[in-house]
Formats: sequence, structure tokens, C-alpha cells
Amino acid sequence: MIKYIAYCRKSTDEKEKQVLSIESQIAELKEFASKENLNIVCFLTESRTAKNLGRPIFEEVIQRIEKGEANAILSWHPDRLARNSVDGGKLIYLLDTGKLLDLKFPTFWFDNTPQGKFMLSIAFGQSKYYIDNLSENVKRSNRQKLRKGILPNKAPYGYLNEPRLRTIEIDQTKSKIVKKAFELFAKGESSIADVSRFFQKFGITRYNGKMLHLDTVKRILSNKFYIGIINFGGEAYEGTHKLFIPHALFNKVQEIIKAREHPKPRRNNFTFLGLAKCAECGCAITAEVKHKCYPKTRGNVDYIYYRCT
Repeated sequence: MIKYIAYCRKSTDEKEKQVLSIESQIAELKEFASKENLNIVCFLTESRTAKNLGRPIFEEVIQRIEKGEANAILSWHPDRLARNSVDGGKLIYLLDTGKLLDLKFPTFWFDNTPQGKFMLSIAFGQSKYYIDNLSENVKRSNRQKLRKGILPNKAPYGYLNEPRLRTIEIDQTKSKIVKKAFELFAKGESSIADVSRFFQKFGITRYNGKMLHLDTVKRILSNKFYIGIINFGGEAYEGTHKLFIPHALFNKVQEIIKAREHPKPRRNNFTFLGLAKCAECGCAITAEVKHKCYPKTRGNVDYIYYRCT
């Protein structure tokens, strides 16, 4: 008896460009299975791109087939199953070894014959070509934007992406907050943590409403985008966007950041240093050694204490 696993997938990086949502795919597959009298063992869904390896639900499908829990797959189209050569090869190998008896698609013909597997491999190859070509088109588009002095990524704090003109414009509200943060830090009396709290007070936070990580704040204060320089892919480009941070103010902030960076030589090899951050403020965790003496028992003993910086 042929037992099918129905597999539905959409790519999280395609968003509104999806041909069919998960719900639509499930509805289509149920209707197709009813018409073809297919025995569906289960429906498995996944929201991940198929261009990379490591899809957990797809791996679960493969494992169930290898264990004999099912011996066929139902999906909307071959590109829902694989857009890379490794995953496509896995499916063809399972067909060769007889663990996978059939593949069904409402939009693609497949028969478990040499000709059918050949056509399937072509479909997988076309899916991979689509992804590779799309990647090249994105890179080409990014290069063209950079030539025009436009950042091809999300706009930094204080700016916003203008979808109609495909440019980056000044955010009239947040730009004032960012400029004030630069001025606050330039006085030399505020720390990175103080600036993070200032941002939180005026609504510039993480998605969960918590303060920005200190590393994020430092990147904001060091971002040359604010003086018209775009750093992208290890290269520097001259931006055409409008500025709201004066060069003198930006340079003053860099001098303070550089002056405060005095790396201290590490005398002790603390095991957990660099692995954790403070859950409350996002600062790094540091360590120190405390010396204690127990004259009657253990003598001199060293204890390592970890704390927020």
C-alpha cells in the first residue's frame, strides 16, 4: 500500500511574492488527494527557503521514509521539495533504492521510471537555476544602487526607506533623536549605556521594547552612513542621501569612542568570558579573582566571580 506524506513549504524570504500560501497548498493537496484516492499519512508544513540545506521538517520527511512510516510524497511542485542539488539528490536516491515509491504533484507529471526520474532531475535543476539566477540579479541590483550612492539594505536609525522612489530619506522624527544622542555622547559625560537608555526613552528600542544592545548603539555612533559614506561588502561608496549629522560632531564622537577603548591585557584565562551578556542591559559579562585565606583548613584559595560590566 502506498502511503503519502503531504509536504507544504513556503519561503520566509519571499513573503508576499509566494504563489501559494501554506493554507492554499494544503487545500489544493487535499482536493487532489481526494480526486486521486491517495492515502495521506500526515501533512507536514515548513516556512523555510529550500535553497539552503538543513530544513528540519524536510529532514523529518526523509527520516520517516527511511524508517518505512511512508513510501511516497505529495507536494504542490518539485520546487517545494528542493531548490538545491543535495536535497534533490536525496529524493532521487530514495527512488533508486525503492524506499520512495512515488511522488505526486498537482502541477507536475511524474512516473517512477528512468524517464520520469530524468524529468524530475531537470525540474530540480530548473529550481536551482531559478535560485542562482535570482541571487545574481539581486547582486547586480545592489551594485547598481551602490553606483548611484544608495544603500541597498534597510535604512539606519534616523532614516527610512522610500518604497516609491526606492531611495533612503531622512526620518523627520527619529533623525532628531539620533542627532541628540550624538550630541549627548559628544559632551563626554555619557556612556554607551546612557545613550541606549536615551534611545529607549524616546522610542528607539528593540522589537520587544527593550533597550538596544550596547554593540548596536556603538555601531550607530560609528556608522559613517551619517556622514555620507556607505560601507557595503567590505567596500566604501559615496552616498547621495541627505545628511543630518555634521562632520565635526561625528568626528568628535569617534574621538571619544577611540579614547575610551583601552584594551587591558588579560592576566587570567576565564573559561566563560565572552560567552554571556547581561540579560538586563546587554552589557558584557566580566570576571575577577577574589583571594581568601583559610589558615586552619585550606590555606590561600582563589574564587572567580562573574558580573556585569
